[in-house]
Amino acid sequence: MTVLSKPGHFTMTEDEIIAKFPHRLRGYELFRKMGSPRHIVAPMVDQSELSWRILSRRYNATLCYTPMFHAKSFCDPKPRYRNEQWQTNSEDRPVIVQFCANDPDILLKAASLVGTDADAVDLNLGCPQHIAKRGHYGSFLMEDWDLISRLIRKLHENLEIPVTAKIRVYPEVEKTVAYAKMVEAAGAQIITVHGRLREQKGHKTGLADWDKIKAVKEAVSVPVFANGNILYHEDIQRCMDATGVDGVMSAETNLYNPAIFSGKVLPNWQMAEEYLDICKQVPTSPSYIRAHLFKLFRYSLPIHTDLREQLVAARDLDGFCQVVALLKERLMEEAQASSFDPENVQIDEFGYRKYPHWICQPALRFEHDKEHSSSNRLLNEAVMDKAKQGI
Repeated sequence: MTVLSKPGHFTMTEDEIIAKFPHRLRGYELFRKMGSPRHIVAPMVDQSELSWRILSRRYNATLCYTPMFHAKSFCDPKPRYRNEQWQTNSEDRPVIVQFCANDPDILLKAASLVGTDADAVDLNLGCPQHIAKRGHYGSFLMEDWDLISRLIRKLHENLEIPVTAKIRVYPEVEKTVAYAKMVEAAGAQIITVHGRLREQKGHKTGLADWDKIKAVKEAVSVPVFANGNILYHEDIQRCMDATGVDGVMSAETNLYNPAIFSGKVLPNWQMAEEYLDICKQVPTSPSYIRAHLFKLFRYSLPIHTDLREQLVAARDLDGFCQVVALLKERLMEEAQASSFDPENVQIDEFGYRKYPHWICQPALRFEHDKEHSSSNRLLNEAVMDKAKQGI
């Protein structure tokens, strides 16, 4: 299928769709209505829940996605899954709800349950995990452009709020661009491009390809968000300059440093306490809380191993608060004895910032990252230098 042809599942023209939904926002209308967001929290399974979205917004996140929801489970007549997964409030805007699906009718049924409590519904076309392969969704739909088009078109022709999509790239830039144009033609009003291949996951994560993101941005007329290679606050503007995108999405780095969009250098215990205070007001699954605390204290827990075991054993909010209080006491003592100056951060030989373990910071995959870095350069700068040199 090419984007020049009109597939059989396009049952309405664009003029007819506009007449059906005269007030539904399109493309840059939607983008501007959401405040022209530049700093975007990614959809993360069990991790971009309401409490975390609230915390991220306090530190300059201007758009948040929900975790990825399974469309079939979401529209189950028994609403347990939906009630557990989908939380929002009047301050949780702008927000985009993300679904994975492989059946257009089920996707529409699930998306319709969101109503107008979100600004848009997003189709996950990027999940690379084995469970997505078994369930035939996410990036494992990339061989079935017809199905992807039908999923997006179903929402575009029938849903009262806009549909968007999050995609991954192919090895070939030409195929990536054609893919994005197909997604746009089907009706996606915003496209997020994760600049990694489907195979780039886990220990094979590697670098996102900003050149392919730039090519997509130049080829489509809807807003484009970039995802990948954001380690530090300065990488956000660097990505926008390199790709021309409208906004930058952070996934993993946001989990380790929820202040990434603010540029602030903050201690992990402060972020943990603030998150737990939010959880006291917003019911949050203990499994979500534990996962967040493990990431916030990623570099501190290997030092304070006894508290790591207490965190594993904690089962409720009181238990988590006790562990964080003990960690805070120890880490504050270390911080007071430290000569660390957040205004004068040292850089290691590979271009990474040398933060003490009690500062929120990105998780680095040292072996891979060092292999692809060059001395005294940030990872992203090194990659762009190599691209310019034709390496």
